[in-house]
Amino acid sequence: MSLRSLSGLLLAGGALLAQGCKREARPLESPSPGAPTLRVAEGVLQPGPTFISDTVEGPYDDNAYGTAMGQQLFVQMNCSGCHSNGGGGMGPALMDDEWIYGSAPQQIFSTIAEGRPNGMPSWKYKLNDKQIWELVAYVRSLSGLTPKGSRPGRMDHMMTSPAPNQTPNAKPKNTGLPNASKQP
Repeated sequence: MSLRSLSGLLLAGGALLAQGCKREARPLESPSPGAPTLRVAEGVLQPGPTFISDTVEGPYDDNAYGTAMGQQLFVQMNCSGCHSNGGGGMGPALMDDEWIYGSAPQQIFSTIAEGRPNGMPSWKYKLNDKQIWELVAYVRSLSGLTPKGSRPGRMDHMMTSPAPNQTPNAKPKNTGLPNASKQP
């Protein structure tokens, strides 16, 4: 076999392999998703709706890159200070199946953007909508509400909990109103 035909064969094989590989699309220049149309009512300080839907997806729920960026923001914005790496501390746990204000991406977006009474600050003036959606994807990945392929494979700091992609898929429970919010 001649050198010319061998190089032609290798070139054709390389082209076939390159077309066979499919990576996750990372639209770095695409317009960022906007805020959801459903916002938290600013006058009434009550938990969100009582229905739970685990079929609704946020813009980064199935995007590993967006979820990883949310993981970085979680660390950078010191969310662990209150949520203790997702296990709960001063703030509620993010790794369980109990959601006070709802587990839908739009509800989590509203919680991060607008804040909640008794401690959750509003981040809408410090983070843009794209960053909040990335945080939403990461927070949902902690409790198994996103596809396994999009969850981060490791944690970049020392902690005793398993990586989010090792969390089994889950369905959240409706905890209803917190005891302090119930009418006497």
